[in-house]
Amino acid sequence: MNRPDAPGPEFSVRDIVAEPYTATPRLTARLRIEDRTGERVHAIVLRCQVRIEPRRRAYDRAEQEALRGLFGEPARWADTMRPLLWMQCDTTVQGFTGSTETDLALPCSYDFDVVGSRYLHALGGGAVPVRLLFSGTVFTGPGDRGGFGVRQIPWDREAGYQLPVGVWRQMISLHFPHTGWIRMDHDVLAEFAAFRERRGLISWDETVRTLLSETSDGTAAEPSEVNR
Repeated sequence: MNRPDAPGPEFSVRDIVAEPYTATPRLTARLRIEDRTGERVHAIVLRCQVRIEPRRRAYDRAEQEALRGLFGEPARWADTMRPLLWMQCDTTVQGFTGSTETDLALPCSYDFDVVGSRYLHALGGGAVPVRLLFSGTVFTGPGDRGGFGVRQIPWDREAGYQLPVGVWRQMISLHFPHTGWIRMDHDVLAEFAAFRERRGLISWDETVRTLLSETSDGTAAEPSEVNR
């Protein structure tokens, strides 16, 4: 928690929304910043680390099953469930005195190699407890006698927020409507493409369904033939 006796700005999150008109998936956090030192803040070079705090919410049975790959069996979650680093971002805050509001861009990814994306994808609804940890440099002045000053943001500046899962899903659907993607090694992708061509399959969806159906009924999906 923020120490009220420590000089420097204090932060709170007013809202987090999905941005519809961006080249890549992005959320925007609306921050309120209050500085009670009485000094004129010339600018703030602000850095932020965003963490997901998975212990701060409950999970239904479907979510527990979907999260096994991240945390193991639910009985072990007290030991395995830890805060997840979601992203790091930064911005420059324009000058103000007393308080101000500013937008902080939160660039996101749908890459399942990113732990935060896997976690969010597993949730059916509700809210995600997130915590924003702030650091950076405050430039003050000019004061009554002129001149500028520099001070660091105290190490304990942070703010919590309950991010609705629906906001994250809205953002993803804007950029990947009814689709998703996974990263593959080049050699694996080449084998996958070769399997598709040999079977005369029309799409990647059909290729995956073919592999899943053959493995689910106990029939091997000819893993060796892709190397021929």
